[in-house]
Amino acid sequence: MFLTASVGLSGEDRQKCSFTMTARATSLNRHGAAVQLSRELTVGTVVSVRNKRGTQVSARVVAQLTAIQGICTYGIEFVKQDDNANNCWGISFPPNN
Repeated sequence: MFLTASVGLSGEDRQKCSFTMTARATSLNRHGAAVQLSRELTVGTVVSVRNKRGTQVSARVVAQLTAIQGICTYGIEFVKQDDNANNCWGISFPPNN
């Protein structure tokens, strides 16, 4: 879905420095999203995603999609497909057919 959400993102960047910052999540789906932030991450890294309601889920960086003018966009997927992940975006997705 082409919806966006402001999220808190924390983890370690490419230089192994810990960070906690606001990021923009786009292309929300039941398995993850694309996130935009001003940090360089390593594919395979696990980050913590916190939504506005305070729900926190772990997500793996699966790809770097773009890097434009200091803003990097990464594809992330939830590590576990549990209730927190299913409700992370506050959206009811249509069932898989």
